[in-house]
Formats: sequence, structure tokens, C-alpha cells
Amino acid sequence: MSMRVIYGASPADIAGFDTKRLRAEFLVEGLFRPGDMDFAYTHIDRMIVGAAMPTGAPLTFGDGAEVGTPLFFTAREMGIANLGGPGRATVDGAAFALGNRDILYVGRGAREVTLESADAARPARFYMNSVPAGRDIPHRLISREEAKPVDLGETARSNQRRLRMYIHPEVAPSCLLLMGITDLAPGSVWNTMPPHLHERRMEAYCYFDLAPEDRVIHLMGRPDETRSLIAAGGDVVLSPAWSIHMGAGTGPYAFVWGMTGENQAYTDVNPVAVADLK
Repeated sequence: MSMRVIYGASPADIAGFDTKRLRAEFLVEGLFRPGDMDFAYTHIDRMIVGAAMPTGAPLTFGDGAEVGTPLFFTAREMGIANLGGPGRATVDGAAFALGNRDILYVGRGAREVTLESADAARPARFYMNSVPAGRDIPHRLISREEAKPVDLGETARSNQRRLRMYIHPEVAPSCLLLMGITDLAPGSVWNTMPPHLHERRMEAYCYFDLAPEDRVIHLMGRPDETRSLIAAGGDVVLSPAWSIHMGAGTGPYAFVWGMTGENQAYTDVNPVAVADLK
């Protein structure tokens, strides 16, 4: 297990960032590595994003040294999404089978998590979001079928998509974490429309199911001074509360969204007209 640290920046800072600096502060690359587990601790609302891709021996974590507490989950909760082949997560002896696009909620107080693939030739790809938590909520597996679907957008504007809410007050409660998966309809490319801000929470996007040659052009920044990040499959974009977020892909893709903040209402957003973007 490794843990990198990302400090982020204010909207005033990014005016002077070149591409390399912008990517270093807001794009997490290389999390998914066969047979390994990697985490990134961001000071943007102290969210941790991580990935594990067990191909042989199971991968285990739970020590809190990297987060300054006795255990990783002493003061944290987590969502674990499986984006690959069938796998299993074991939390303190309780085993949960995760199929593709199932998400496991792990509550505060867990001591140890072990992740493994059912078939090393077709490994599970576990993607993780963890945020600080102030209360204990039981662990829970939410299958793709149990998630709440919300259909958004329209074909004529190339932004038709189905958002599925997993860790959400309407499906499975948490302390501060929200997590779900969005799939674009065939022929649609825009993942969010209209662009918007939500000052009371930040968001992390994990793009997946992209062909190796495809990319997502992710727009961020203040509405009057936008910037772009070019993301490949498995890359994670960190979106601070002050930044818009929207993107378009050069081919089919999906993404996991994770949020944390004071407000868990999905409708708590401030839309920005496309015509007002600069």
C-alpha cells in the first residue's frame, strides 16, 4: 500500500498554472496497477481516493499510520466500487461478493479490509473513496440492481445519461460520503450538462471503460476562467467546491462520482449557463 499527498489550490492560484502543475494538483494518475494497491490523500475536504487490482494474493489494509489515527477507519468511512471482474471484500471477517458495478459501503470503526479477485485472469478493479466520518453506520453492499437510477439529458444535445445513486440518503445512508456511477447513452459524450457549482461539497470523478486510445476532456475552474484536463481510463479528477465540472469523451466511457461536504442533497447545485463560460 502506498499513499501520495495532494494539496490542491485556490481558484486564484490556477491562473498561473501550466498543464503539468494543473495535472499534479487535480488529476490522480496510475492508481490501477495489477497486483497492487495505491491511495492518494487530498487536502480537498480530506478525501482519499484509491484503487486495488488484486491478481494473485489478496490485498489488505487497515492500519492508520498514513492518516494519523490508530486505524484507517478510526474516523473514516469508505465506498468501494468494483469496476472489473468479480471480486470479494472482507471487512473484519464478513465477506461481501462484488460484481461489476456493485459498491460496498464500509462504516467507521472497521479494523481491516481485504480485497481479492475471483479470477486472476479477469481481476476485480476496486476503486475507493474515503472521507472523514462522525458516526457509526453499518457496512452494506449495494448491488447495481439496488442503486436508484436517474435519467438525465437528451440525445439531441449529446448528453443523455443514466446516473445511479448507491451511497445516498435515498438508497444507503452514510455520514458524509455520496457515491454513484453514471453511464452515457450510446452517441452521447457530455457527462454533465449544464455545468454547475456546489459550494457545499467537493467531488471526485473516476473515468473508466474507455478504450486505450480514447480520452475525456474534463473542464474545470471558475466559470469565467476555465481550464481543461485530459483524462485516460482509470484517471481521477479532483473537483473542488469552487470549480465547475463537465467533460466530453472521444469515445464511450463511464465514471464513478464521489462527493463529500455538509449537504447531501443531489439537487443542491448552482447551474451555470454554457453561454457564460469563458
